[in-house]
Amino acid sequence: MDLFEGLGNEFAPAKPSEPRGKKVRKKAAPPAVPAPPVADAQPTGRAGDAGPAQPAVPLRDTLALASFVHPEATREAVLGSARVAYEFKRGKRKTIGFVVGAEGLSVRAPRWVTLRDVDAAIQEKAGWILRKLLETQQRHARVEATRIDWKDGAEFPFMGERVVIRLDPKHGFASVGGTLDASDDAAGPRTLRLAVAQNAEASQIRDAAQAWLMRQARRLFIERLDHFAPRLGVRWQKLSLSNAATRWGSASADGSIRLNWRLIHFRLPVIDYVVAHELAHLRVMDHSQRFWDTVESVVPDYDLLRRQLKDEAVPRWS
Repeated sequence: MDLFEGLGNEFAPAKPSEPRGKKVRKKAAPPAVPAPPVADAQPTGRAGDAGPAQPAVPLRDTLALASFVHPEATREAVLGSARVAYEFKRGKRKTIGFVVGAEGLSVRAPRWVTLRDVDAAIQEKAGWILRKLLETQQRHARVEATRIDWKDGAEFPFMGERVVIRLDPKHGFASVGGTLDASDDAAGPRTLRLAVAQNAEASQIRDAAQAWLMRQARRLFIERLDHFAPRLGVRWQKLSLSNAATRWGSASADGSIRLNWRLIHFRLPVIDYVVAHELAHLRVMDHSQRFWDTVESVVPDYDLLRRQLKDEAVPRWS
């Protein structure tokens, strides 16, 4: 089972009447920038799951003259004061489905549903659609703000703490490529010294930092898997590091675990939530109430950590 984003919703339409509605010509849109991985947003079925934080300003004000255009848009709708151009496809399904992703809104409908019913369903779900589009836009802005300028002095989070890169080509650091120094200032960042030349290109510095982080991630993930597996009564067999754009982890029935190495940017409690989430799938291969009870047995505050995993922006490695 996977820990991934699923910003979707469904609407059950009435039986068809005479088709109506018009298509719009496909409009060009700027290339979409992939969103960072986000937490599992499938319904938990648990009371009190507050879900994502609401926008801080009134939706009607934020969306004045707003335009959301999916790069594969074939139809559009006006929702309040916002224009939403969306991808529309038909398929073998029983309901009208809505998915808001990094590129925008996608709508799927049964073949027998009229365009009038589709338009009505979109209007009925307008508040949800606009909220998700705005959340995605805000998340993208946060991610862009974390873009790293790869050079001496660059900063990024490591286990929730700031780390600053210093290029130190004179040392090989025992063949591990870098070392993390303690901070002289309790409030200041720690220093990661990399065995990289001062005149190295940005890509070389980035690759050296990533290699160091992946080593730390593998070591820590194995430690946390070994910590939680006995408490959950499961055995994991193999760990693979992932670089997926939209998933933090996955688990297979044979005991194989995949964890996104970029989890190393988060605080340890958030990492523990993802580790426990995947190990819990070795007992319950779905997201039923029994599954969430299993997670809660070892991570009681998983709801809060799950929201932090979704809302906190991590650096883009591109």
